[in-house]
Amino acid sequence: MNKIIRIGSFLSALFAVHVSFAQDVHFSMYNEAPVNINPALITTAYDTRAIANYRTQWGSIGKAYTTYGVSVEQAIRHLKLKKNYIGLALNINSDKAGDAKLGSLMPSLGICFVTKSSKFSKLSGGLQAGMIYRTININSLRWDSQYDGYAYDPSLPSGESTPRSAITTYDIGGGVNFHYAKSERYISAQDGAKCDIGFSAFHFQQPKNSFFESSERLHTKYIFHANLDYGIKSAALALVPSVLYMKQGPNTETTLGFIFKYIIEDQATYTNVKKASSLSFGVYYRLKDAVIPTLLYQKSKYAIGLAYDVNLSQLTPASKLKGGLEVTLRYNTSPGYGRALGNSVNR
Repeated sequence: MNKIIRIGSFLSALFAVHVSFAQDVHFSMYNEAPVNINPALITTAYDTRAIANYRTQWGSIGKAYTTYGVSVEQAIRHLKLKKNYIGLALNINSDKAGDAKLGSLMPSLGICFVTKSSKFSKLSGGLQAGMIYRTININSLRWDSQYDGYAYDPSLPSGESTPRSAITTYDIGGGVNFHYAKSERYISAQDGAKCDIGFSAFHFQQPKNSFFESSERLHTKYIFHANLDYGIKSAALALVPSVLYMKQGPNTETTLGFIFKYIIEDQATYTNVKKASSLSFGVYYRLKDAVIPTLLYQKSKYAIGLAYDVNLSQLTPASKLKGGLEVTLRYNTSPGYGRALGNSVNR
């Protein structure tokens, strides 16, 4: 029994380390983490937006892998400049995984240049720069050589190479995006539409990514994303399909989403008496990996969303379909749907 526990603990730690190095921080509800997807999305939809994300996964296999993210966006002089303006963003991601407490802290600053290309569309280009700080506590791991035949003895040598406990490097990314948004023509129509299509790349300089003295570097990550929010005329319903494709070194990931957005109440035309509200529900599918049911409720400028990964990968026998829970909170300056669909500013 002790040997089984030792092996399980070791595999859990090894798995957590592997997962962390095999992918960057990302969230299943990727439309609720726009700055992680493309810095060219900064302030294209809203002049002010703040989002907090939380994710926990793989708790059924070993110690849970937890991820936190916070982003704040603000447009500069949009009301005065009208046609061309600049958006700024602060984005902070952090995660911790496994018995070795493998952790990452990734703060960054982003800038986006937005130009109005037509009455209903915008073109934008963004840059993002920050740092990557990774830590590991190798002393919290237990090795087979530290069992004396009867019990675990931490004073015994592990026989393993001791890595550095922390590494720090810088990171640079950028992207471009096309944004289209058109408000409905009259109160009961609810036939507005908006979409984003963009491309981005992160880790331009391929930063070092090893606690050991090695040449291992983080591969440049390339992202293509597209989403549509299409209101059905006089139906109080919008359809929101989306796609996210990521390639990083030899690894690729494709996620497809389809969300139904029911507009419970639209905002008042001339007063603030009626507050807009909506309920969105649907599913994302990460190819060969997970099905992700989602639910998001929005009231006026505030939103809360939930998602749960149902694991369908080769880890299913160990995970028993249990992937991860995700929670998102959002504040923005306009509801972004119904009559406010095309407005980035709450005027």
